[in-house]
Amino acid sequence: MRKLATLAVLFTQAAFCAAPQRIVSTAPSITEVLYALGLGPRVVGVTQYCRYPADAISKPKIGTFLEPDFERILALKPDLVIVISNPVQVTERLRKLGVRAEEVKQDSIADTFASIRSIGNWTGTAPQALKLEQNIRASLEQVRAQSRGRAPKQVIFLVGRAPGTLQGMVGAGPGTFVDELITLVGAVNMLRGSPIAYPRVSLEQILSANPDVILDMGDFAHAESKPLEPAERVYALWAKYPRLKSVAQHGVVQVASEIYIRPGPRLGEAALGLQRMVYGSKPR
Repeated sequence: MRKLATLAVLFTQAAFCAAPQRIVSTAPSITEVLYALGLGPRVVGVTQYCRYPADAISKPKIGTFLEPDFERILALKPDLVIVISNPVQVTERLRKLGVRAEEVKQDSIADTFASIRSIGNWTGTAPQALKLEQNIRASLEQVRAQSRGRAPKQVIFLVGRAPGTLQGMVGAGPGTFVDELITLVGAVNMLRGSPIAYPRVSLEQILSANPDVILDMGDFAHAESKPLEPAERVYALWAKYPRLKSVAQHGVVQVASEIYIRPGPRLGEAALGLQRMVYGSKPR
């Protein structure tokens, strides 16, 4: 009897450690990593905001990052669910339901690299994960090298605000990968002294700091798969404040890509895009 029990435990452990064949992603950035590692065919569920690569759009939906549908997840019979650390204890709740759930952090660039390595280890794709990390690092270093010697510009990156107004603005502060990318391209984050990662920002703060460049993602439409505000409307909002350097010097830029809120395989692309938005298309 003891021998049978031991064999049962070993069998369970072996099944747990085997490369998973049915993977559920609970965040767009995780989905991008899985596809970059060649695991798209094994992905059986994604969030409703997972839109890249295009194949992910057709995958079964399991809700959102903060509001996953546990019944849908269970119905997909996953052998691995990958979760970004969050305040609603998704990992713990899944484990209580008997689901293998693993958690990663992706707040910073270092976190993102660690998450890629972890996902590679859990899925049997460690060599691919190492290669992916090396490629991203090379892309970032290329942008860093191009940015050396620039006169630093002060930048604010707004990840969202209230529709059609300059109220309810939220910016990217220290401890975020966006802040690290701003530094990498040779600029200075206006919110570098914030005590929190994504602080609320008032119009008065921006008028007082008078940054060289305002990068505006608009009214959170990007987070809800809705059309972005027309660029003309974005510029018109800021044009009411001509004393801002960013307005006078045409430094207000509408950010129309999700790569700046998706830490993952496209970090190099995000760094290059940020460099172009802040300093122009050609490095000095």
